[in-house]
Amino acid sequence: MNIIVAVLILGFIIIVHELGHFLLAKKNGVTVTEFSVGMGPRIASFEKNGTRYSLKLLPFGGSCLMLGEDENIEDEGAFNKKGVWARFSILFAGAFFNFLLAFFLSLIVLGTDGVDIPDIIGVNEGSPAEEAGMQVGDQIIKIDGTPIHFSREIMYHFYFEPLTEKPIEVTYLRDGKKHTTSITPNTISRYLLGCHYNPTDGPAELVEVGADYPLGQAGVVVGDIITGIDGTKINSGKQLSEYLDANPLSEKPISITYMHNGEENTVTITPQLYTSGYQLGWQYNYKTDKVSPLNVIKYSFYELKFNIVSTIKSVGFLIGGKVGVDEIAGPVGIVNMVGDAVDLSKEYGIGTTLLTLAEFTILISANLGVMNLLPIPALDGGRLVFLLIEAIRRKPISKDKEAIVHLVGMAALMLLMVFVLFNDIKNIFG
Repeated sequence: MNIIVAVLILGFIIIVHELGHFLLAKKNGVTVTEFSVGMGPRIASFEKNGTRYSLKLLPFGGSCLMLGEDENIEDEGAFNKKGVWARFSILFAGAFFNFLLAFFLSLIVLGTDGVDIPDIIGVNEGSPAEEAGMQVGDQIIKIDGTPIHFSREIMYHFYFEPLTEKPIEVTYLRDGKKHTTSITPNTISRYLLGCHYNPTDGPAELVEVGADYPLGQAGVVVGDIITGIDGTKINSGKQLSEYLDANPLSEKPISITYMHNGEENTVTITPQLYTSGYQLGWQYNYKTDKVSPLNVIKYSFYELKFNIVSTIKSVGFLIGGKVGVDEIAGPVGIVNMVGDAVDLSKEYGIGTTLLTLAEFTILISANLGVMNLLPIPALDGGRLVFLLIEAIRRKPISKDKEAIVHLVGMAALMLLMVFVLFNDIKNIFG
């Protein structure tokens, strides 16, 4: 079922893309020889005003075939006989319609579910954020000059621009007034014992122990009960949790007392460094709140912008080698992600599942729009580059030369798709 849902979503997004080409082609007087829904053999079709409208067997995507798109044809309705900007608008329309789809679905999702307003909901005592004057209730609107409209954008901002020892500039709203402050991150290190327990009033019994972590290496096993740390008596999982909160683990050795098969034992272990980095010491809102209809429209534009900008930055990370090829997802990976999204949301009802699928469609549609506009031969963006060159030169590049470039680009894309498909399968089953 998940495969069918994913195929239908991808197919719908591609049909919307092709519909953009179709409508602008018709608007500019280009003869569309065939507009099809689906791929493969025709199962039904009819012809009207010189265009064959077809329904094809495979419910995956569609196509818009135009007269004279890839060859010189002496016909008034041929694509190649239209002006540069007419052809430009036809090619650009596919991506533009993907952006329109993402915007329309954003209206539905944000209007139904609300908006994650980037409000501060917690400031750690003695943290850089507190020292800079940040307070609970402040709404972040800019970080280092980058506008922030959603809480998600804070996370994405620091993914693309990781914190360092350098100060960051934060602009925020407090009581309707705008303020700007500078926050210098401090370092934070997280150390682990390598276990899990239930932080309840019951005994601090270990339910999981990592074999490669300090407790496991010291011989502590699942079922053992921690009864003391550095001489402090521990009577429950809740007390253990409170103790570790008040006494964060560090590189210093600690003494652990535990019960094993009714016998009390004590071991000295050195916590293992898990992660180290920088922090600001704030927590921001992730829940969504309803907004007015006018604000739904405004935030839907921001949602579209967020997805477009994130895609462009991700491509930049990929080109710059900051993202591994293992993180690229193709059709199989997308099917798997759709399946995970459906499985996680279905217990909350059909409404939540539909909203989750709509959010996924927004992401993929915006991604497809951006990717199609990249200046890569065989894609719409590559064709747009040739049209821009033609506009500057005031004469077209030889169709034969352009065809060779697009052929090479198509071959490269096919190789990339094979690699991505292999990568999807490896990530799922590897």
